[in-house]
Amino acid sequence: MEPINVQDYQSLAKDRLDAKVYDYFVGGSGDELTVERNRLAWDSIQLIPRVLVDVSKRDFSTTVLGQKVDMPVLIAPCGINALAHPDGELAVSRAAAAEGVIYVVSTMSNYSMEEIAGASDGVRWFQLYCFRDREILRDLVERAEASGYTALCVTVDVPMLGVRERDKRNRFGMPEGLRLKNLEQAGADIMAQASSGSSLNQYVADQFDPSLTWELLEWLRGITSLPILLKGILNAADARLAVEHGVNGIIVSNHGGRQLDGAVTGCEALPAIVDAVGGATEILVDGGIRRGTDVLKALALGAQAVLIGKSYLWALAVDGEAGVRNVLDILRWELSSSMALAGRPNIASIEGDLIARI
Repeated sequence: MEPINVQDYQSLAKDRLDAKVYDYFVGGSGDELTVERNRLAWDSIQLIPRVLVDVSKRDFSTTVLGQKVDMPVLIAPCGINALAHPDGELAVSRAAAAEGVIYVVSTMSNYSMEEIAGASDGVRWFQLYCFRDREILRDLVERAEASGYTALCVTVDVPMLGVRERDKRNRFGMPEGLRLKNLEQAGADIMAQASSGSSLNQYVADQFDPSLTWELLEWLRGITSLPILLKGILNAADARLAVEHGVNGIIVSNHGGRQLDGAVTGCEALPAIVDAVGGATEILVDGGIRRGTDVLKALALGAQAVLIGKSYLWALAVDGEAGVRNVLDILRWELSSSMALAGRPNIASIEGDLIARI
């Protein structure tokens, strides 16, 4: 089967991946209610198209943090990409650069940030998990800055790992020979097999800092001049606090439904956060983005851009770099056709009146 949409790639990936790996990529926490809601929330939004608009030419280029991108889609930070394909993050880096989109590289990558930077000349941000040891954070930030990463994306919704029952049943861990290369210098690159349950859960419990507060932003500002985005904001009050602390961007996200089960989706939380922030900082959103119409809806709700995670992982598993490029091309075409059919020829024309208020 030749894949023509994201769902096709997921179906093919399920057949090719080890069952434990597929469960790790697809799964969420608890009963996976939020995983399901992430998809359903976008489906529930209805659009009100305009007609008799010249849409013979569509322009879906935009800017994110002042950086021009070919479309309002970023590649989200997903760890351990070598589970999907041996080239892992190197393939993703090359694909993102070729397609003119920003790649947000995960702390938990199987290739080092330096190797990923060397794989392409594309625009990259570095995603930061917050370790108990601040010297690990300092090292990661300094290396990211030295390697040409242009922003830090700080994940703030993992004081501990969500209740991921698939991983617990599967006793999920990294296969022997794989490393978290960014953490090699700190001696935290190996995810040792836990005596029971998920090795990832044990790793996070040992390494991540559950005591983090807003003080972290002050500390980060003291060691870097890079723009800082916070990923994992769902509450409007937190969005206002983020603005007060001078963040450069907010990513509205529930971590793909992998943290608090029953949490509101990014789609549902987005309007209140847009209202609370009032244009004071850029807002992006992720979670359940599978179609170009989802991108269109997110922009109409006030997001600057969206991030995709699982969508690119399925394509990576099926066809490496070429698969990631193709899934981005699919989303580009779907967005282009959706804009035409909605009577919105460019990004600036995508406004709130496109959304049906029911």
